[in-house]
Amino acid sequence: MRIGIVGGTGKLGGSLAVRWAKHEVRIGSRDPAKAVARAEELARLHGHPVLGASNQVTARDAELVVLSVPYAAHGATLREILGAVHGKVVIDTTVPLRPPAVSRVELPPGRAAALEAQAILGPETPVASAFHHVSAAHLADPARPIDCDVLVVADEARARTAALGLVRDLGLRGVDAGPLANAVALESLTPVLIHVNRTYKIAGAGVRLTGLPPG
Repeated sequence: MRIGIVGGTGKLGGSLAVRWAKHEVRIGSRDPAKAVARAEELARLHGHPVLGASNQVTARDAELVVLSVPYAAHGATLREILGAVHGKVVIDTTVPLRPPAVSRVELPPGRAAALEAQAILGPETPVASAFHHVSAAHLADPARPIDCDVLVVADEARARTAALGLVRDLGLRGVDAGPLANAVALESLTPVLIHVNRTYKIAGAGVRLTGLPPG
């Protein structure tokens, strides 16, 4: 699959790129030169090809798009790639953090970044919300096992299935956590985990659900 990670030069985007080695991955940035340089660095460090381009080209050439940008750039980035992602599945990883108070829950005007994304992109471009509770630092080392579940929410089966499949490709367990409206809860849990990390001086607090059947 051709995966385009819009905002892929950041910590989470780059870490996902190196874990999805079985796919053709391109990372994007507002600055294409920055994306190319970061892609070359990731390819050199991990031994498999990663391409870099502008956000627009990354979204246009992908079969599936992952959005990994700070909330401050969320709306503008979505409007920039609106035509390029039409009809494709978009997986939104964005959390509406408001620095410097990143360990405090802040609901955006649309209640969740993923709900705002769906409103901007329209019903023909299904949005899933995922990857909020897995450490980018842990993902960056492909050999490192990660003790964490990934909760996925979406309204359309196509988006949910695609997101859960990419979770499995990371070597993690994906959990169907319901409709896209539940992104309010998923995004709000991230500042709680940031607080836990700071309080206990760790780098990778995550979520593990108990009582689920194996598999």
